[in-house]
Amino acid sequence: MNTRIIRLFISVFLCALILSISSCSFLTSPPSAVHDLGYPYANVPPENATLPQQPPVTVDAPKWLSDTRIRYRLLYARPTQVRFYLLDRWIAPPPELLEQLLNNSEKPWPMPVNIKLQVFEQQFDSAEKAKVVMHFTATTLPSDNKQLVHKQEFNLQLPCPTPDAEGAVTSYNILTKQAIDKVRAWVIGLN
Repeated sequence: MNTRIIRLFISVFLCALILSISSCSFLTSPPSAVHDLGYPYANVPPENATLPQQPPVTVDAPKWLSDTRIRYRLLYARPTQVRFYLLDRWIAPPPELLEQLLNNSEKPWPMPVNIKLQVFEQQFDSAEKAKVVMHFTATTLPSDNKQLVHKQEFNLQLPCPTPDAEGAVTSYNILTKQAIDKVRAWVIGLN
């Protein structure tokens, strides 16, 4: 009888030990990363420098783009399913990040502009090939009744250096700056 109790005790002890070791691996997760879209330009002005006053640029987006998850879509497998990276997030929703970049630009805007962001996601053409996609409409907001309202659609994309969250963030850092330059060139061309 003592042998049975000792075996039972050893079995319970081993089970408890295995469970405690395995629970530690479940409880500890890899570190997560929080990303932004980078600085407006490579040369960041000093903290005490004042940027020129400029008309506001606003960015609006549908509700589903108003969170911090980094979206992706597997076009080759399930093109209608939107997925999210678990460990990587934006520091703020993409519309806020884009608006901040637009308004913190060192170059003044000639007139107010509203951006309606419709698509901001990474798309996989295959397991090894991904791109970031951004679709939006820019609308000028005239400051008086003499100016006309102008609209322009922008459909931008850029291949990712790697097919993962890091590749998406890297490409979005470049693509958003290209978008700013394209919107600025369009607005300046209206004058």
